[in-house]
Amino acid sequence: MKIIPAKNSTVSQTFIENSFVSVNDSLEEYNRLKRNLLMLTLASGLIIGLVVWCVYGQKIALSYFIGALFGAIYLRMLAKGVDRLGKQSKRLGYARFAVFAILIAIAAKSEQLQVLPAFFGFMTYKIAVIAILAQDLNK
Repeated sequence: MKIIPAKNSTVSQTFIENSFVSVNDSLEEYNRLKRNLLMLTLASGLIIGLVVWCVYGQKIALSYFIGALFGAIYLRMLAKGVDRLGKQSKRLGYARFAVFAILIAIAAKSEQLQVLPAFFGFMTYKIAVIAILAQDLNK
């Protein structure tokens, strides 16, 4: 943050105080966005999973639910990586991609799970991202 010196000290003090208020407001909005994304991801995974259960049965629904859970974990890891960005690191790490690889490996090896529904469940977090984007564009 670059502070521009002013002749009147109350003006410069007001500028600095307003900057801190806007940073706090931005951080609060960012934290609210993260919480909304995670909640919307979990809710959409649950709703879609119940529909899948009714239409396709328990085995495919279980795969979808587990994929949606892994997608929520991935989204949480991505948010933590973004939180660290700039403070502790200069780029995002690749550890969160292991979540996807582990999901596919578990689904491929298990007789109870299927890969494609697990993959679609994992991608459920994208629905939350698109919903938040559409909501922001309508404002």
